[in-house]
Amino acid sequence: MYLPSQFAEPRIEELHRIVRDNPLGIMVRATPDGMEADHLPFLFDPAQGPHGALVAHVARANPVWREVADGARVLVIFRGAQGYISPNWYPGKQETHRYVPTWNYEVVHAHGTIHVHDDEKFVRAVVARLTRQHESRQAVPWKMGDAPADYLDQQLRNIVGIEIRLARLEGKRKLNQHHRPADREGAIQGLAGQGNHGLAQAMRDTARPTAGDA
Repeated sequence: MYLPSQFAEPRIEELHRIVRDNPLGIMVRATPDGMEADHLPFLFDPAQGPHGALVAHVARANPVWREVADGARVLVIFRGAQGYISPNWYPGKQETHRYVPTWNYEVVHAHGTIHVHDDEKFVRAVVARLTRQHESRQAVPWKMGDAPADYLDQQLRNIVGIEIRLARLEGKRKLNQHHRPADREGAIQGLAGQGNHGLAQAMRDTARPTAGDA
């Protein structure tokens, strides 16, 4: 990933936040036929190992769990807030017209090794933890115990667990840090006016280093 210093996000708590808030990751791996990608909702466990771990499950019919070698290197990409930035939002554009469109975004690249867990205990734990995490936002959370035991057992037999032991996290937050404050605020207001409050807030929360571009 091209990573100019002013866009690098070194704060581990911010990298963890982006992963937690955007759990649908893109897992990229090399195969004899080229690069393959799988889109999976991951659970991030920062307490596992020195850099944390990602756990998920795949359908038993998905060949990925048979094709990967234990310990093979993979990359998982998590994308946070993102959106188009119009040059018309910059007050400075009216002065010089020396502005062009750009795209702002947050992204985390998680590098690690993949390990398959084809056992009921691991899979049940993954499903339980994912369910608790996402159902906590519901007025009446669904619980695994709500489903008939025989039905749930059958569903669990149809999936396989995977674990990615992380070696490092790499983060980038390209949020107009190189623009002057007035232009940056103009972009924030433009995004908010279009309903992209997540990216507008990310820009508000980011420090303002100088120089360079993506």
